[in-house]
Amino acid sequence: MPYPLVTVSIPVYNCEKYIGRSINSVLNQTYPNIEILLVDDKGKDNSLNVIKKIQSQHPEKIRIIEHETNQGLSIVRNTGIDHARGKYLFFLDGDDEIVPECIEELVTLITKTQSTVAVGEISAINTFKKTQYKIFPFNHSLTSLKGNDSIFEYFCNGSWSVSACNKLIEVDFFRKHKIYFVKDLFSQDELWSFHTALKLDSICFLHKSTYFYYLHNESIIFNKTKRNFENHQTIVEYFTRAFKEANPIRKKYMLKHIISFKEITLTMQWKCMKKDIAYWKQNYKRLKKAPSLSFLDYFSSFYSLDQKKKNLFQNLPVNIGYKLFKWRFERK
Repeated sequence: MPYPLVTVSIPVYNCEKYIGRSINSVLNQTYPNIEILLVDDKGKDNSLNVIKKIQSQHPEKIRIIEHETNQGLSIVRNTGIDHARGKYLFFLDGDDEIVPECIEELVTLITKTQSTVAVGEISAINTFKKTQYKIFPFNHSLTSLKGNDSIFEYFCNGSWSVSACNKLIEVDFFRKHKIYFVKDLFSQDELWSFHTALKLDSICFLHKSTYFYYLHNESIIFNKTKRNFENHQTIVEYFTRAFKEANPIRKKYMLKHIISFKEITLTMQWKCMKKDIAYWKQNYKRLKKAPSLSFLDYFSSFYSLDQKKKNLFQNLPVNIGYKLFKWRFERK
């Protein structure tokens, strides 16, 4: 079989302790035609020296692009899209790793199904508890999907992970449709995946864990601040704009996605900042401005009972909404 070039793009920012493991997992791939694109985003540790040392040992495999100033992960990812030389692009975070057959199996699948994107499963490595388990599982009845309407429906139903990592993507498709990450936005994967789903023509699924996501003290999931949740509000504003431009059936699917995202936002904020009750209430009030189910939607079988309950709990008077959410969360 032919071996089209695959660019593996890795952000480099304060990951001195982990970046060698990440790069080596790519160097150890069974697939023969890979370039590693390291995008240095001007961190404050010794990461740049580490990657330059590795590059000196594999100059034919590794390119380094240095940003002049810190730009943030969104721009690092965009640099990967713009500078990839491969037909396909794969995002790998600098503190994670991939299994040796990851790229080979994704290329085989994307070629066989003639898809634009191939998705693998992700396993978490919990460094605190020394455990491993699958996260973001996708619907195991899925093999591949064709046609944007079907893809968008499945996406809004949460059938696969919104993570940009562990996806093999056809670079020209994303350049053609200008599907880029939004600057200065945390949780950029969520919005990028939404914008992708609005345009994507084909996608396929590898039912195997090919990516290890490491949970440690420096993981973003454990270090969320107000800035993260302000960004969640920005994402909802993007959803709202798309909702206003959508046709009636797409609006129905978007409502499912918006309800789910609002629930995740409120839950994560509670876990990270539950002592700041005033800020939780402020965000609850702001999220109420987003599209939500109408009175008639509660009589429709299109939405599940769980979605109807969550929508109701998300749109109550603020003080009542807070008390009910606190009760729902603490009784689990």
